[in-house]
Amino acid sequence: MVAEMVTTWVAGWAVSRRTPPPVAKPWGYYIEVADNPDEVGRHVLPETAESWVRSAAASVSVPRTWMKMPAEPAEIEPWLPRGWVVAWEDTGHLMAVDLTATHPVAPEGYTATVESVGAVTCVRVRDAAGEQAAQGRMAALGEAVVVDGIVTAAAHRRRGLGDFVMRTLVDRAVADGAALGVLGATDAGRALYETLGWKKHTTLAECVYRP
Repeated sequence: MVAEMVTTWVAGWAVSRRTPPPVAKPWGYYIEVADNPDEVGRHVLPETAESWVRSAAASVSVPRTWMKMPAEPAEIEPWLPRGWVVAWEDTGHLMAVDLTATHPVAPEGYTATVESVGAVTCVRVRDAAGEQAAQGRMAALGEAVVVDGIVTAAAHRRRGLGDFVMRTLVDRAVADGAALGVLGATDAGRALYETLGWKKHTTLAECVYRP
């Protein structure tokens, strides 16, 4: 189940970020990432095994290449060859939920727009002055959606905007026939998503090639 969820997350992340499609590898997938000073690409392993981690790492010669997999960071650290480091601060959480519509209303003083371009839907929330206060997007993959890029501006936090963006995306997904939501969360994001019924299924360990 986790492997399928990781595969869904990989596909949806690529659609959301408009990267080239994931390329199949013996250990999982590789995604090329452009216009990001911190990342040139990422290997994603749907399942974790020492041989696959070592093979994926050995295939890399370009700095700022990342590797992500369902595992605890301490588990994979001994398998990493020279030049690779665990990105402890970027370790995340793979979460999912059965989608249910809740018909959210924007908090007072804010307005929202929902726009879809191809398979990607974006929600933007603006304040009374027209400044963007929060946003989020999701990629549609048939009966599943991958939620991505949930951000609330610092001046507008703790006002329920993240909650509203998430619920608005989910309502659109349900209206479009989706039944499952998947996302990769930070520690801070996980706390919000759990209040909305999302459940963690595995830790997403991350490491990066920094020779």
